[in-house]
Amino acid sequence: MEEILELLKQNARLSVKDIAAMTKKSEDEVAAIIKKLEDDGVILKYAAIVNPEKSGESKDKVRAEIQLQVTPEREHGFDALADRIYRFPQVKSLFLMSGGYDFKVIIEGDSLQEVAFFVSSKLATLEGVRATKTCFILKKYKENDIVYVADERDRREAQA
Repeated sequence: MEEILELLKQNARLSVKDIAAMTKKSEDEVAAIIKKLEDDGVILKYAAIVNPEKSGESKDKVRAEIQLQVTPEREHGFDALADRIYRFPQVKSLFLMSGGYDFKVIIEGDSLQEVAFFVSSKLATLEGVRATKTCFILKKYKENDIVYVADERDRREAQA
């Protein structure tokens, strides 16, 4: 199961036939394992990873990391507040953190003003939010093991 999952994480477009050949399992066995992974919620979604710089998406969107200090709710801890936060369509990622703040929220908007308005009118006003700190994301180099920049070495460098 782990081997099949790792292959799909590297390339979700692999066919059942290809995975069967790579793992020396039957196609029926591979198909059953994949179905179980999907049914159990291990595999949540298949998606294409797009380089926003090359697709033009980055020119249209503003991304920011928001650090939130919050007061956890009695009996629900951080989960109830997290539930309210991740339901906003602007929220792309949400993490419970250790250290100086409690949540890291990655949001996306069409402009700096839209992001600032979302933080000041939606996030900062939620009951339990004590403080926010906004950092705008200027350029993505690597995320989730995917490198987004080309290896453009200076060709004038001495070759070793």
